[in-house]
Parts: sequence; structure tokens; C-alpha cells
Amino acid sequence: MKARLVAVGERAPSWVADGFAEYRKRLSHWLPLELVEIEPGLRGKGRDTARATADEGARVLAALPKSAHLVALDVGGRAWSSEELAQRLQHWRNGGRDLAFVIGGPEGHASEVIAVADERWSLGPLTLPHMLVRLVVAEQLYRAAALLANHPYHRA
Repeated sequence: MKARLVAVGERAPSWVADGFAEYRKRLSHWLPLELVEIEPGLRGKGRDTARATADEGARVLAALPKSAHLVALDVGGRAWSSEELAQRLQHWRNGGRDLAFVIGGPEGHASEVIAVADERWSLGPLTLPHMLVRLVVAEQLYRAAALLANHPYHRA
């Protein structure tokens, strides 16, 4: 099983890129993780944010692997503890499909993306910078995989 993180936004700051690369490397034995960056829609004075979100949604849908189990990062989704995420990861593994995680743009996901999502995952009620969400998702996937492998990384 492989995973793809599809994220709206480009050119992560070096500290995000470095952190993501570290967890991607650590995950490589348990869950190969690929990052696909999606160009944000045009925003600004006189621009239609709904159009920008729709454009992002179309690009996100085009970047999804065929038949992958889609998990949208969304404030309205379910919040899981690290142990619950490990259980979800085991469930996804048992399903035999690749995984795709999607991080939306500033206004969230296009309705078309939410409509095709198999699940929605909330990292909690805090508003986080979208670049930081990439790093948190990678770390939490590593933590979940480490829990399943009885690796000592998780010491709750």
C-alpha cells in the first residue's frame, strides 16, 4: 500500500520541506508517502474565491490515484487520537487500496472533493497553517505506523 498527500499550495518553507522529508523517509518501510503540490487558485482584490476553490478542486481531483481511499483533511471531519489513527491505518491496510490524503486551500475543499471523499479527518478545532498540516499529517502517519509495528516512537 502507498499513500499520496495532495496539498494545495506550493513552495513550502525549508523547515516544512525538511520535516516532511524526514517523516517521509522514516515512513518509507511501512507506508511510502508521495507529496503532490497543487497550484492554488487565483485570489486577491476583485477575484472570485469560489472560482479559485473550484479550480483547486478540479486540479486535486485530477491528481488523485485511481481507486485510492480518499481522506480529506477537514475541520468538519472526525478527530482521531494517535491510537485511533493507528486503528484506521490497520483498517485501510486490510482494505487493500492505496491511500490519498487531501489538504485544501484557504477556503477549504471544493464541494466536488468532499463529495468523493471516503472519510474526513479533522486535526482538531485549531486553525493551522496549511503548510504545517503537511508536516503534522506525515508525523501522525509515521506515529500510527510505528504503533502498529510496536516501535518505541510512541510513548503515550
